[in-house]
Amino acid sequence: MDEETGGFWEWVIPLAFLICTGWAIWHTPAYLLDFIPPDNPSLFDQMSELHQRKDVTPGLPGLFGGFADALDWAALVLIPIIFVIGCLNVKVAPMEYPHWRSIDRIALFIGRVTMMMIISMTGVMLYEVFLRYVIEAPTLWANELTLWIAGFVFMASGIYAMQQRSHIRIFIIYDLAPRWMQKLFDTISVVLLAVFAFFLVFGSYHQVFVTKFYKWEMFGTAFDPPIPATMQPMVLITIVLVALQAFINLIADWNLEPTVHSAADDIDEEELEAIKRSVGSD
Repeated sequence: MDEETGGFWEWVIPLAFLICTGWAIWHTPAYLLDFIPPDNPSLFDQMSELHQRKDVTPGLPGLFGGFADALDWAALVLIPIIFVIGCLNVKVAPMEYPHWRSIDRIALFIGRVTMMMIISMTGVMLYEVFLRYVIEAPTLWANELTLWIAGFVFMASGIYAMQQRSHIRIFIIYDLAPRWMQKLFDTISVVLLAVFAFFLVFGSYHQVFVTKFYKWEMFGTAFDPPIPATMQPMVLITIVLVALQAFINLIADWNLEPTVHSAADDIDEEELEAIKRSVGSD
């Protein structure tokens, strides 16, 4: 793609998606109470109290006689719309993997959202440093919010890394094999990853989505974010998406010429040129 990257909308669209998703995640108890309310009266009351305590806009009435208000519904509706717009308009930077396909736009947009999460996480940390050491009034939420965002960054970046073929690989035997055997190695690795993803989801589905997510388990601190309720489902979602991206990579790379790896691959030419300039070398 020859278009310029780094434009205004490339920042706004991922940031808007991040804001809407963050809002929806924080108000998930309202959606659970509206869409799949617990049959257990005790759990229903517990979820209702939790929603009232965590609701950012408690003054707004719920729509359609439910718990989710207009902003909650707006965030929920905008998430898929912004996601589609972001995927359709994502631009590939020159340093990114060149042999991308249209279906890779999903992983590329996830990568852009991950970059926005890193920026927001950095902003939270800087804000906490300012309050703690300048005003001497530290927050109760900055450390846990940073931890929470970092968890999402760690997992979402895995999807982007798989699409970019930047995950760790050992090429000692792979490079010595003929092309048909390399394809066999690639197929076996994708199958093993798919099997691992299947059994991970199969074995932990009830624990993750019923015990943690549906009951909206909190962190149990002063800020009390829903880290257990969100991070464990994210683990399963991520491993499934990574396995799907690995399958997409296998198909996309099937007829490509094999990449020859050498020690020169570890040399960053731009960094080398910067070092030369700093020491005055031609």
